[in-house]
Amino acid sequence: MEWWLIYLLLGAIVGYIAGLFGIGGGLVIVPVLVYIFTLQAFPVDRVLHLALGTTMATIIFTSLSSLRMHHAHGAVNWSIVKYLSPGIVLGTLTGSTLASALSTPVLGFIVVFFIYYAATQMWLKLVPKPEYTLPGKGGLLVAGSVIGSISSLVAIGGGLLTVPFLSLCKIRLQQAIGTAAAVGFPIGLTGTIGYIINGELHTQSLPEYSLGYVYLPALGWIAAASMLTAPLGAKTTHRIETATLKKLFIVLLYGLATKMLLDILSN
Repeated sequence: MEWWLIYLLLGAIVGYIAGLFGIGGGLVIVPVLVYIFTLQAFPVDRVLHLALGTTMATIIFTSLSSLRMHHAHGAVNWSIVKYLSPGIVLGTLTGSTLASALSTPVLGFIVVFFIYYAATQMWLKLVPKPEYTLPGKGGLLVAGSVIGSISSLVAIGGGLLTVPFLSLCKIRLQQAIGTAAAVGFPIGLTGTIGYIINGELHTQSLPEYSLGYVYLPALGWIAAASMLTAPLGAKTTHRIETATLKKLFIVLLYGLATKMLLDILSN
């Protein structure tokens, strides 16, 4: 089977979805890569770790594309990014190390739970009311650590956590989204480094062309395709009504999470 074509198709779909709805593709990439890597007969107890590490690496490229667009519109609060980033770095390294130490079933349940959470958040349109002021440097350090830890543990860009946090702190939504896009880059970069280091320290043999827990062939094709299709998705948003498409995407997330959960329970 020509696996590179499947990776290319996955990247194209994920990039389009990310551009269309303004969310990262990790929610889709992780469960799909778990399925593909299993078909490729990768080590069963490392399949999920490889899927998470590879997905984190794709976030580096997708976040750069998103960051450039939001910065051009003046929607990035670089002061917040500056004070969130030290905590992000600490948190993502901690999260990737924890993920490497967890067994596949335990880690799988965490990932499934978060996909269900994200789908439900989109379905119910849960946006916290702006009730608090933005914390100081220490508070942002702690917030960044929490966001980074969870993001690297389940391989997301951080938008699902950063946007609600900033909205809660009275940052207007457009700037919250743009700032979250900027935060996605240190999450992706540091998380990838963490997965590479922890993968290299793992004694079990990993697939050929793996750099730690990052499977390079999948990374290359997914990143290339997603960067090409993300702008197309963004343009589509302004041309058609996306409400129905969003509902279908939510159903897709529930389906992927349920499939992943059933696979975990059957093993």
